[in-house]
Formats: sequence, structure tokens, C-alpha cells
Amino acid sequence: MSKIAEQTASTPVAFFENRKFSSKSIRKVITEIFAVLLTLILFGIPFYFVIINAVKNTQESSLLNMSWPSSFHLVENMKEVLAAQNNMMQLAFINSILITGFSIVILILAGSMAGYVLHRKVTKVTPFFDFLILTGLIIPPAIVPTIWVLNGIGLFKTMPGIVLVEVALHLPFTILLYKGFMATIPKQLDEAALIDGCGKFKLFFKIIFPLLKPVSATVIVLTAVGIYNDFVNPLYFYPGSENATLQLTLYNFSSMFNTQWNLLFTNILLISIPPLILFIIFNKKIVAGMTAGSIK
Repeated sequence: MSKIAEQTASTPVAFFENRKFSSKSIRKVITEIFAVLLTLILFGIPFYFVIINAVKNTQESSLLNMSWPSSFHLVENMKEVLAAQNNMMQLAFINSILITGFSIVILILAGSMAGYVLHRKVTKVTPFFDFLILTGLIIPPAIVPTIWVLNGIGLFKTMPGIVLVEVALHLPFTILLYKGFMATIPKQLDEAALIDGCGKFKLFFKIIFPLLKPVSATVIVLTAVGIYNDFVNPLYFYPGSENATLQLTLYNFSSMFNTQWNLLFTNILLISIPPLILFIIFNKKIVAGMTAGSIK
């Protein structure tokens, strides 16, 4: 009788536990389905619209719909885009990659060193530097004074000038990321290295800097995409047909009277490939780099 009573008493508990577990599973499945549908609506449909119009000819793409093309012209469109205006697209690829590459290298070096010093060496002036960093995030850049300064130091319409502009605009956010990530690296590691006779520069570049790979990957993806897709700054600070960047090449196939939509969408498709590859390579480390140190 006692065994029967125990089974009867445990049955409702097991029933409700299974019911609770199944309800959690259902909510999880519904959430995942909703996330997939939202992703498809926000990103999948626009990307499909770009691809489907990039493979059409001029007449079909002028309709700006998502209907299936009668024939595919992607290869012909890509050749025409790459050869337009004396191979300007190829020059734009080189310029954009160089600007992005140089900017990322400077941002990683300057941002990591600044974040390390601001986190490890807390003094009376540290709040002032924190305020300057936040100011750099809040205050928008001024076009005319920046052009005046670049022209005065001989860097207007030059690649070093546009690189310095991009670094200045993205450096505050980079420093904040590195400073937050430094909280995950114990200070005892620095003290042990200094006791063993390690110099400060060797300590940073041999011990600390290799531990910053997750946040460095985050900086590479976020800032590289922002610099690579920048349209305004090259337009103002790096003008000229010989200084064309990828985003500025969109002007080639867009005008007031005749817009070649198939070539415009093909151009957009070509521009989107490098950031997509970059995201696929570093996507696993992005969240770790941004959230590390947030609970400290």
C-alpha cells in the first residue's frame, strides 16, 4: 500500500514537471522561429531583392520587382561594372582596402594601449580622459574645420589624411571596448611578469596583447565594416576620381535621367562580398569581445 501511495503522490509532480519542461521547450521553439522569420524579413528579403535584380538585364531590372528573370546576366553585368570608367571599380577596391587596413592597424595598436593604461593606471586625471573619450562618441565631426586642418598640414585629398579621420572617429569606441575587456585579465599577471624582470613594452606586446584576440576580432569586424562602407568622409576629405572608394562608385550607375539598376545592384553585390566574408570569419568572437568585462 505504501508503494502505491508513493507512486500516486509522485505522479502529479512528475506530470507538472514534464508539462513545465514541455512549455519551456515550446517557448524556445517559438522564439527561435520568430527570430528566423524576423531575420529573413529584415535581411533576407532585401538581399534577395539585390541579387535578383543584379542578374537581370536593364529592361527587367527597371521594373524594380522580385520576379524571376527570363535570363541571367550576372557575368555580363559584373564585367561591365568592373570595366566602367576606365576600371574605376578596381581602383576603388584598392583604395577602400588600403584605407580600411591601415585604419584597423592603427586602431588596434592605439586602442589596445590606451585601454590598457586607462584600466591599469587609475589616477586623478583618469576621469578626465574618460570624459574625453565619451565626448568623442557624442560630438559629431565638423566638416569645414576638419578640411581646414587637413589642408593646413598638407593631408587633404591624401590617403594618410582620410586614414587619420577614420581613426579619430572610431578610436573612442575602440578604447572603450579594450578597456572593458581588460577587466577580464587579472592584474596579478602584470605583477608576476614585472617581478620576473619583464619590461613594460614587452609585458604588453608579449603577454597582454595576445590575450586580446576576442576584442581585437570585434574591433576588426565592427570598425572595418564602418570604414569600408563609409560614404560621407571620403566624399568630403578624399575627393577626386583617382581617390575613388567603393561606396562612391555607386554614382557611376545612378543619375537623374537614366539609372542602370542592374549595374547598380551588381555594384552593391560586389561591395557586400568582403564584409560578409569578414563577418563569417570572426562572427564567433564578436559577442565575447563586446560582453567581456561587463559584469566587473
